[in-house]
Amino acid sequence: MAEPARQSVTLGEAVFRLDSVGAAWWAERRLLVVADLHLEKGSAFARRGVPLPPYDSRVTLARLETLVARLGPDIVVSLGDGFHDRRSVEALEEDVAIGLRRLTGTLRWVWIQGNHDPEPPPGLGGESAAELAIGGVVLRHHARGGVGAEVAGHFHPKARLAGSRRRMSRPCFASDGTRLLLPAFGAFTGGLNVLDPAIATLFPAGFDAFLLGEERVFRVPHDRLEPELRTRVRP
Repeated sequence: MAEPARQSVTLGEAVFRLDSVGAAWWAERRLLVVADLHLEKGSAFARRGVPLPPYDSRVTLARLETLVARLGPDIVVSLGDGFHDRRSVEALEEDVAIGLRRLTGTLRWVWIQGNHDPEPPPGLGGESAAELAIGGVVLRHHARGGVGAEVAGHFHPKARLAGSRRRMSRPCFASDGTRLLLPAFGAFTGGLNVLDPAIATLFPAGFDAFLLGEERVFRVPHDRLEPELRTRVRP
């Protein structure tokens, strides 16, 4: 079995502690990174006739508020797809919008542009950027491959432990010491197995997955994982 521990990943001189809620914490910079909140995914699906419960934004916001209160960051970076589509901001319930403005008004908040939300969210505070370079690390939505140290989201990575009797997939981080992929933080988000070529080709020399447990993160080398049995679903 993989050993549970307080796991961290070092990219150059940056040390990111991996939190079991799916966020990365750079303590030296007081910088918190989350990815793929997909706020108002429920309402976006409802507009298309898929009846998802309309509570995902409230749940995601509560998790964010708890995390910020626990760590006390100076900077929060949301790695793109903070909102599920262009109409999500106007679909936010007022108390959720107020909660977001409270967060963005008390610290530096950076919305990285994603494929679901290429426009900065109006009226919610914070700043918008295509990517953010800090301390030799680039934070962006979509990993590029073949570049320097980067932290990215987009893929909603998840992993299955080979030979596990329960055969369950868990959201996970993935890293090779140069690149760090974050799991999706949003309440209504699916995932893509880390062995899918879309992810695995970003790590030609191999990688470790860091599976999210209830309170801890479990480090597992890629050769101890297995692919999904069902047809993949892209984020």
